[in-house]
Amino acid sequence: MSEYIISCCSTADLTAEHFTERDIHYICFHFELDGKEYPDDLGQSISFEDFYGQMAKGAMTRTSQVGVGEYVEYFESFLKEGKDVLHLTLSSGISGTLNSATIARDQLKEKYPERKLYVVDSLAASSGFGLLTNKLADLRDQGMGIDELYEWVIEHRLECQHWFFVSDLSYLVRGGRVSKVAGTIGSVLNICPLMNVDYQGHLIVRSKVRGKSAVMKAQVQKMIELAENGTDYDGDCYISNSACYEDARKVADMVEEAFPKLKGKVKIYSIGTTIGSHTGPGTVALFFWGNKRLD
Repeated sequence: MSEYIISCCSTADLTAEHFTERDIHYICFHFELDGKEYPDDLGQSISFEDFYGQMAKGAMTRTSQVGVGEYVEYFESFLKEGKDVLHLTLSSGISGTLNSATIARDQLKEKYPERKLYVVDSLAASSGFGLLTNKLADLRDQGMGIDELYEWVIEHRLECQHWFFVSDLSYLVRGGRVSKVAGTIGSVLNICPLMNVDYQGHLIVRSKVRGKSAVMKAQVQKMIELAENGTDYDGDCYISNSACYEDARKVADMVEEAFPKLKGKVKIYSIGTTIGSHTGPGTVALFFWGNKRLD
């Protein structure tokens, strides 16, 4: 066990087993599916297959971030045991959870003045958030202390690249992220938006590609252009998907062919219920280490 706690939100979209194995703690977001509330607990309370299956049948979803009181209780469980904490939140460009965590931190400072509690905006989402968190666990295991780790993540968090596409625009239309007119035209023309997470942690449409095969190639091309050391990239690569494993596998195969020095195989995860509530089924997201995001 480490002398300090590395923590994140469940929206880091890895698996509960992975977090346990790496000694990474997490706090759960919440969501509703047709009015019934669940924790976003990495597919343990409701399977991803069931969740996306119900969405495909028209079930309505709503998400909610972690509240201040939940954060206070969560952080205090570590602080009262004499543990320092470094907690990464879901990107502030996507959620207001950073504000809740920061308020909780400030409330606890007076009660535990001798403890360190760092709250960091990951500027990341889904398994890209997970890729960043996993890197911190690597550095911790190599002996890096909490202060140095905090400085490292502030300096390097924007080097975690996120590129993803959506093949079904109806869920973005439902959530108000795409207009009905644009969604209808896009569906008729078989448009798959290629998006990324920008330097402020917002989701941004970078190009509109016709056809799934073409957008997959464009997605992998972005990795070729931006990955650390180009096609000699030897780091980790994660992919997350929302009920479209075959598409994710195709992208993974393309990545493994283009990057022969990759660290092991591409790891494929499910997009969790918080992010998936907004994207719906049919999203494939690609994450890797590369050039710092500047726009």
